Amino acid sequence: MSNKKSMVNEFKEFILRGNVIDLAVGVIIGAAFQSIVSSLVKDIISPLIGVITGGVDFSNKFLLLYTPVNGANVSTLAAAGAQGPVLAYGAFITAVINFLIMAVVIFIMVRSINSLRGKTLQVMTTKMKGQSGSVTASNASSAPQTQSSSSSEEKQQCPHCYEKINVNATRCPFCTSQLDNSNASSN
Repeated sequence: MSNKKSMVNEFKEFILRGNVIDLAVGVIIGAAFQSIVSSLVKDIISPLIGVITGGVDFSNKFLLLYTPVNGANVSTLAAAGAQGPVLAYGAFITAVINFLIMAVVIFIMVRSINSLRGKTLQVMTTKMKGQSGSVTASNASSAPQTQSSSSSEEKQQCPHCYEKINVNATRCPFCTSQLDNSNASSN
């Protein structure tokens, strides 16, 4: 029974981590965003590519993998697919275009969010500097600093991601794991 409780507690800790929740939100938003990207490719980009390539419609490009019956209609992908196997390379090209557009949009979003986080961090460290006089913007935004002689600057290693963090930290700033005093392993 204690093994089940341990497993339940471990699962609860895993689910409540910030990274898992962020991932779930990202997947949900990505799924909703996929319909927008599909429409963009189908309704705007594919017709433009068709104009550039002289009227080629990629969504209806296919290769028959069988010999059609004489007089059979194989002019569209749907009609040809109903009679036998087809290689729909046009659908694949459309999917690749969807992927590339999604990757560019996600790159731009992540870049913008990281830029905003950097500005927010800079504002927060400026405010903290005004209050305590000991924190600088360069210290807060850079990698963990080397160990100093002051007890408030001593570092420990996070037991989850193994990054160096302040010995007084209750949550790891890198992996957001909840820390307790038994996890503190000073170097």
